Amino acid sequence: MTYLAVSLFARDLDGFDAQLHLARSQGAEAIEVRADALAQPDSDAVVKMIQAVRKMGLPVIVTCRDKREGGFAAIDFSVRLGILRKAVLAGADMIDIELENFKDPDVQSVLKAALEESQTRLILSCHNFEGPFNNLNLLYESILSLYPAAIPKIVYQARHINDCFAAFELLQTADRPTIAFCMGPAGQISRILAKKFGAFLTFACLDQDSTTAPGQIPVSQMKSLYRWDWLDARTEVFGVIGNPVCHSLSPALFNACFDAEKINAVFLPFWVEGAQEEFDAFLDHIIKGSKTGWGGFSVTMPHKAHALAYANQHGDHVDGQAETIGAVNTLKIGFNGLLSAYNTDYAGAIDALVSIMGGDKHALHAVKVAVVGAGGVARAVVAGLVTAGARVTIYNRTVSKALSLAREFRCRAAAVDELPRTDAEVVVNCTSVGMHPNVDSCPVPEGVLKADMTVFDTVYNPLQTQLLKNAQSVGAKTVSGAEMFIRQAMAQYKIFIGQEPDEALMRKIVYERL
Repeated sequence: MTYLAVSLFARDLDGFDAQLHLARSQGAEAIEVRADALAQPDSDAVVKMIQAVRKMGLPVIVTCRDKREGGFAAIDFSVRLGILRKAVLAGADMIDIELENFKDPDVQSVLKAALEESQTRLILSCHNFEGPFNNLNLLYESILSLYPAAIPKIVYQARHINDCFAAFELLQTADRPTIAFCMGPAGQISRILAKKFGAFLTFACLDQDSTTAPGQIPVSQMKSLYRWDWLDARTEVFGVIGNPVCHSLSPALFNACFDAEKINAVFLPFWVEGAQEEFDAFLDHIIKGSKTGWGGFSVTMPHKAHALAYANQHGDHVDGQAETIGAVNTLKIGFNGLLSAYNTDYAGAIDALVSIMGGDKHALHAVKVAVVGAGGVARAVVAGLVTAGARVTIYNRTVSKALSLAREFRCRAAAVDELPRTDAEVVVNCTSVGMHPNVDSCPVPEGVLKADMTVFDTVYNPLQTQLLKNAQSVGAKTVSGAEMFIRQAMAQYKIFIGQEPDEALMRKIVYERL
């Protein structure tokens, strides 16, 4: 079992009692008492905290953290040692002390004497807030050589998501209960997947304002959004790769579908910084560990071209539409790490557009369409429109980018300043202008939109962009980016799981979230 422990850092007993009841109500499976947060660090107060937790039937961990390793205050070491000793005598399930401090023979003598007469377990911890440790296996062995019965705890700051894989590898090779994960935003997946890889415990917080270490996730999110109760060694892992990625609706969408179908899978946000080199390194780790249950990924900005390049070099199959568009938004990890690449933006965009126009994609034949933008989304939209026989003009601030894209798909290009002179029947925004938080921005100048137009904004957050509001005000038909998002996600789900998703549920989740 991997415990989902919630760290509580109250200033006094009353504050602790309130935090404890909230933690239990949200699903905490263990409680960490941070004695170093007390206004007056005191052994008697800690004993009362232990008793309160044990009355609730939850395991309790007591630490009085050294300020050098993340403690709230500089507390005299003799006081901290006294609190840990008293915690053992009071029946705490675990105490946590820093490896560096435990190396002191006098400290070992005090704690070993107390531990020998109790059922309390000792966690020996190492924290690095600057970055990864040089050699996790050596550190692991050094902890056990000092105290063989210890639970090793190795926690370090992830400078990049790729730093998480060393922690996963340690957990997979550890021959006894071990705690290993990464701190910081780049390390968040390691806190969730600790259960899949067999960690003894991982930590959560009460809410975003109650973190005791960088990157902690609220316990309610761990339980509901990230399907904590479902996770085990057999859980198949999916996710969305992007930079940024925290705003993505995909985790809520896919995890709700997994819940509904009782599928042992989880969908996570994978924040992959950098360009091709960093993206390749990430996927190399995934392919190397494919037997542990990596299922596949949605791919968003700025990695769609990186995904195509990787798939062409290392993949088993690249869908023809992805090759035509020059971008991949879906990666499926198959048996033995075989990689398949697809683009579902193409069909998602066209299906969303014709849904409001009536008919099928043939309704776009010979229709004049103004596409604003020349980036990755535009490539998919333009490819779909040209295939359907539409007469496309690409408008972009950087005209050379518009011309380059137009040459590929044999359509027209123009500067965005020429938009007011368009005679298009359909306008499609493929830029990020108007996306949250810049919700007052609009990519199309005043006077362009007409009542007989259909206006499609591929931005889906917010649901009603300024462009769509302006279009509605003149009587034009409008299509939200949520429609494209839902339709491309439905296609991804079928690639990932092999069956059609519940479309009504997907719509409900997306529109509720937006």
